[in-house]
Amino acid sequence: MSNLSARTGGRYALLDELRGLDLISMMLYHGMWDLVYLYGVSIPWYSERPGYIWQQTICWIFILLSGFCVPLGHRTVQRGVTVFAAGALVTLVTWIAMPEDLVLFGVLTFLGSAMIATGLLRRWLERIPAWIGLVASVVLFVVTRNINSGFLGFEGLSLGMVPGNWYANNITAFLGFPQPSFYSTDYFSLFPWLFLFWTGYFLHRVIGKGRMEFLACSVCPPLGWMGRHSLLIYLLHQPVIYGVLTLVFMLR
Repeated sequence: MSNLSARTGGRYALLDELRGLDLISMMLYHGMWDLVYLYGVSIPWYSERPGYIWQQTICWIFILLSGFCVPLGHRTVQRGVTVFAAGALVTLVTWIAMPEDLVLFGVLTFLGSAMIATGLLRRWLERIPAWIGLVASVVLFVVTRNINSGFLGFEGLSLGMVPGNWYANNITAFLGFPQPSFYSTDYFSLFPWLFLFWTGYFLHRVIGKGRMEFLACSVCPPLGWMGRHSLLIYLLHQPVIYGVLTLVFMLR
């Protein structure tokens, strides 16, 4: 049986493989970040619009996939606690080893928080008709996309300012309202990103299990392996990339 038609033990292999492909894109992006900001290599487009679009593509796919996969698993809250703890570990390590590049409320902290929130609210979320939940999640994400910057709207579209006194401290920063002195090299607040996570969650319900059989087919098993071990790879990839680049620049 060919890889294209091979089923993989009841898992939706294509979801794992898409996550693995996104991980590769993320590792390349972070490798470029190290080159530009740690080693001073000039790559003008990386700091401009093309680099921003690349970064957004990575995080959008990862967050949507994570929300989409919630209905496929069990113990959502427990898994969320594990991912949140991994995010706390990243914060601790960067605070000790690289305080100038501190990661506070990074993507793992967000994903763990989103899983916990979704797990706790799941009985109520399931009462919302799937199409209504999907449309509402998309609208809320678009409307709140820019709240980190102090206003409602999406990218260059402004729909009004958010009260300045909402941006007060690290607690409000966690929610999506960072104080002026807040700094993090990887920042994903609960809002607006929870609405993108829920977009994936409701999209799964709209499609329905009966129309997802094609996702059980495998196209590239190595990518699937990466997708199934995404948390470990995420935790290890930056130290490995940094070590390799340091060695390369030492030997030049």
